Amino acid sequence: MLSKSFTFLNQPKKRILSVILALIGTVTPCVGLHKFYLSQPLWGVVYLLLSWQSPIARIACAIDAVLYLTQDQNFFNFRFNPSSTLETENILKNPQHLTEIATALRELEKLRQEGLISEYEFEQKRRQLLA
Repeated sequence: MLSKSFTFLNQPKKRILSVILALIGTVTPCVGLHKFYLSQPLWGVVYLLLSWQSPIARIACAIDAVLYLTQDQNFFNFRFNPSSTLETENILKNPQHLTEIATALRELEKLRQEGLISEYEFEQKRRQLLA
C-alpha cells in the first residue's frame, strides 16, 4: 500500500510543473515544494528552514523558476529524469555512431583553432552533434 502511494516519485518530472511549484514558493509559505517534487528532499527541507527566518528561500525559489524556464528540455531531463537518459546510453552503445560524432567534433575543433569559425558557432554545432 505504501509503495503504491509513492509511485509518483518514479514518474518523469515535468519542467512546467517544477516552474509552477517554484513560483508558488515565491508567493506562499509553501517554499521548497519544487525540490520535493524533483526528488531533492534535503534541499526542500533547507528551503523550508530558511523560509522561517528570512526571504532567502523565496528568492531562491524565484531563481529556480527562472532557471527551469530558461534551460532546454534535454538538460532538464538529464538532471531530473534519469530514465530519459537511457536514450543517450543507447546512442553511445553504437560505436560507429560514436566514432562519427567524435570525428566531427575534432574537425570542428580544428576549424575553431584555425579561426575559421567563432566560439559561438563552434558551441552551436557541438550542441547539435551531441543532441
